[in-house]
Amino acid sequence: MTQPPPARIRAPAPVRPAAPAAAAATKPAPVPAGMISVLRGVLQRPLASYYLLISSAGLLLVIGLTMVFSATSVQAFESTGNAFAPIAKQTVFAVIGLVAFWVFQRLPVRTLRALALPMLVVSLALLTVLDMLLLVQSVTDPEAVGPATLGPLKVDLNWLYLGPVQVQPSELAKLALVAWGADVLARKGAALGWWRELATPLFPAVALLFLLVGYNDLGTMLCLLVLVVGLLWAAGIRLWFFALMGAAGLGGVLLLIVAKASYRVERLTAFLDRGGYCDQLVHQQNECLQSLQGRYAIADGGWFGVGLGNGSLKWDWLPNAHNDFIFAVIAEELGVVGCAVVLALFAVLAYTGLRIAGRVDDPFRRLAAAAIVTWLVGQAVINIGGVVGLLPITGLPLPFISDGGSALVVTLAAVGMLASFARTEPDAVRALHARPPARWVRLVWAPLPPLPKPQRGRRE
Repeated sequence: MTQPPPARIRAPAPVRPAAPAAAAATKPAPVPAGMISVLRGVLQRPLASYYLLISSAGLLLVIGLTMVFSATSVQAFESTGNAFAPIAKQTVFAVIGLVAFWVFQRLPVRTLRALALPMLVVSLALLTVLDMLLLVQSVTDPEAVGPATLGPLKVDLNWLYLGPVQVQPSELAKLALVAWGADVLARKGAALGWWRELATPLFPAVALLFLLVGYNDLGTMLCLLVLVVGLLWAAGIRLWFFALMGAAGLGGVLLLIVAKASYRVERLTAFLDRGGYCDQLVHQQNECLQSLQGRYAIADGGWFGVGLGNGSLKWDWLPNAHNDFIFAVIAEELGVVGCAVVLALFAVLAYTGLRIAGRVDDPFRRLAAAAIVTWLVGQAVINIGGVVGLLPITGLPLPFISDGGSALVVTLAAVGMLASFARTEPDAVRALHARPPARWVRLVWAPLPPLPKPQRGRRE
């Protein structure tokens, strides 16, 4: 009989040596995929744009009120004995701004487009009155340094007073240009490819607005220029046109600098030649003082700051610490961490505004959203760049944070427009109609946005 072959015995697999504990400890931990999934899920929710906008703008407003109190309380107590007077005034303007936010959030698009031209006309009229009073004062009394008056009207720098009512026309012009420019470009539609369609009526009105604003406030004119660039970019204008507009804008800025050579040339010289110009003692009490003290405040803050309210340079060392240089106060008291939080909130605001502009279907909403986000973020970049020394000082306030009534009210009104646009995203509209809020919520807060009209030629 044939014997069966012996069974094969497999050799045991070699045992790999265990990794040392030190090597396992130094191995980088993988990025948790769950956090990314959660973030993606949050951003895909129907009303994500609306809540991101409300939260970022609200946090910036709270930070602004806190820092205005910190920057103004010392000098207010020294001069009037009441440390809460400036913050009380700013809080009143914040409440008015929240009312403006509520109103603009409820306005339908047809009402916004109907109000666009009247707002622009009012802005141009107020700017004309302001510039004429300043021009008359400069001709009749070249040595005058106080406000210009004509009967009940009074002009002080960029402010126009009519009795107890004060307004900054250049701030109103920003919101008016957003609504009117978006309305004009939306009406033209595909005809924007022709040069003559841009030449009328957009360019003459914008040029007049730039002239009236830039004569007295070059920083705001640069902000308006950024706003117009955002409008034209969202409208799909060709790139060569932006180069042409940039060259024309640069020439106009240089002319306006020369026209007010008393301080604009000094600011530009101080920025371009800090090592020589600002080292002269006679200039350190002029245009260089603000930039130098601002950098001292940033250097003193370090990573975590000296503590909220403990800054020292706001004790009449840093000019305009409560307004255009409030970011230096943030850097001194809250440090790099506080500055990073502010920058992160503006980044969220920029992302949200562009997200809204990319998701809405209506051309007017898309153009207006792009203009608002470029205006607010561009103004923040110009302000912070001037504080840290990367850009010349322009005197622009930091949106939501700097002290100033007209700027805060107009900014919150613009955010209200963005909020109304966020609620008209297609997914947001379907979600709101699928589960509508209570009737009292719709009456008190915001009505339901209308459902999008079905496209022609398609069966729904």
